[in-house]
Amino acid sequence: LWHHDGENLMTQIHEQRTIAASPERVFAWLLDPANLTVSPWFRKSAWVADTPVAGVGATRELKGLGFWVHEQITAYDAPRSCSYRVVGGFPPAHQNGTLTCTPSGDGTHVNWVSGYTIPARGGGKVLEVLSAPLMRSLAFRAILAGCAKALES
Repeated sequence: LWHHDGENLMTQIHEQRTIAASPERVFAWLLDPANLTVSPWFRKSAWVADTPVAGVGATRELKGLGFWVHEQITAYDAPRSCSYRVVGGFPPAHQNGTLTCTPSGDGTHVNWVSGYTIPARGGGKVLEVLSAPLMRSLAFRAILAGCAKALES
């Protein structure tokens, strides 16, 4: 649950799932912001205007109950991996993540790692500890399950 990034002790979420679809389809589905609303955590998700659609520099906006965040893609190697970092949001938090899609038999193994810190003025470590299980189940697991449901049927 905890990871040291060289500067801060951050909360880390690590989810994995094998999905019975090609890496190209899985990667495309997971990177399309419209699909992220399969998670009950997110109410709205879209590419930010005036940014590329996918690829390095693309920025997506995610909105949910009581929060919003802009995630900018920092590394993009379709259909293998994508990294992102949070460039704005409320409440303030530092987050980064990497999504990796690896061929596995007739499907794709997805490895998703994301880390975040919440400043003391935003609830700090207490809010991190309380939010991590919710984020894991309502965001990461729900999105991977939604991807599997959409592509495996």
